[in-house]
Amino acid sequence: MTVRVVTDSSADLPPDVLKKLSIEVVPLKVRFDEDEFIDGVDLSPEEFWARLRASDTLPKTTSPSPGDFERAFSQLDAEGASGVICLTLSSKVSATFQAARVAADNFTGRCHVALVDSLSVSAGLGNLCRVAAFRAAEGTDLATVVAEVEKLRSSLAYYGAVESLEYLRRGGRIGAATALLGTALSVRPLLRFEQGTVEVAGKVRTRQHAFEWMVERIEADYPCESLTAFHSDAPDFGVFVDMLAARVPVRDVGVALMGPVMGTHLGPNTVGVTYFKTAR
Repeated sequence: MTVRVVTDSSADLPPDVLKKLSIEVVPLKVRFDEDEFIDGVDLSPEEFWARLRASDTLPKTTSPSPGDFERAFSQLDAEGASGVICLTLSSKVSATFQAARVAADNFTGRCHVALVDSLSVSAGLGNLCRVAAFRAAEGTDLATVVAEVEKLRSSLAYYGAVESLEYLRRGGRIGAATALLGTALSVRPLLRFEQGTVEVAGKVRTRQHAFEWMVERIEADYPCESLTAFHSDAPDFGVFVDMLAARVPVRDVGVALMGPVMGTHLGPNTVGVTYFKTAR
């Protein structure tokens, strides 16, 4: 009898990690015009980026239904789980958490389901899921896993450099006036995820300066844990990873390819980093 982890496909965890850590994923759906796909099932991140770059219209993502989550809970209950911790992308940017809440309220299985709003997305959510799965595999009880994840959530840092804010504007995440920051004078917008929502943290003139800005954030917060660099089909991602390796004394830097959920709103060529700040 063990605690099991459920998350949604916005966590951007690769299949081998999901299998190794026994994490169950409830996928969102992605629609390009009349074509609808199940994220991570019949549309891989690589296929998504190829379609996005070739598309004249912005795709749309759809949250899972409560029934989708309830089926996942029932499956883990049938497999003998003693409890389930369900972590979703931020409730402030998606209805996914609410769908999971309805499912948990309706669930009548033997195991208890605990919900955690990650207040993050993509690799930030993915890192929280990893921690939960590691602790569950050690035999930690559900209440302790939830408490530890919620504590880590408050220390999660999430920064990104985007090509422009146009995708966020088109997706309704920011206003048109703010989006002008991403086009005026060819500046590079810098983002952070703060209290569950995306915010413009600043702007720089070059891609190199954007990478420098993110590395400086890490250096200011060092030592940190679970450092993960992520990107949205960015050809210069390796440059950023090399910069991290040269400047930050972390043995292993995780890497993640962003999928459709956040990719739809940030667009291609985004590069970012997420990690847990440690107490000093």
